[in-house]
Amino acid sequence: MVERIPMSKTGHIQLKEELEQLEKVERHEIVKSIEVARAHGDLKENAEYHAAKERQGMVEGRIMELKDKLGRAEVIDCTKVGTSRVVFGAVVTLMDMETDEEVSYQLLGPEESDVKKGSISVLAPLGHSMLGKEVGDEVVARTPGGVREFEVMEIQAGPRC
Repeated sequence: MVERIPMSKTGHIQLKEELEQLEKVERHEIVKSIEVARAHGDLKENAEYHAAKERQGMVEGRIMELKDKLGRAEVIDCTKVGTSRVVFGAVVTLMDMETDEEVSYQLLGPEESDVKKGSISVLAPLGHSMLGKEVGDEVVARTPGGVREFEVMEIQAGPRC
């Protein structure tokens, strides 16, 4: 069975745009770079040629990865989800039981999560342990840094869906 990848409509659109950019722009630029580098002669010691070929390999790898992820995407319209429980797309405010600090995260898919921008993956230990919780519930997350405990303080509809 193929494992589905949850993502918001916005995340899905961004991946499709990246794929289109790579296929229609980057590929052609790399081919031109390779042609120019070949025209310089001996390919054994041609740094431009080797750099272009390396870039080509990275771009082709990313194209394959994006096609795979888009093919397995489970696009979730988080504008239609409730806020009584923690679900994909929700913004959850947590109280860290150890430090008494509040933190807020939006739960998104692994391709669109970015802790620096206030979002975490629903597949990450903390994100997964929050799913289904209600305000006042305790969340115990087994993270690489150890077990952490939180209390759900607030659940809101997410701004990015």
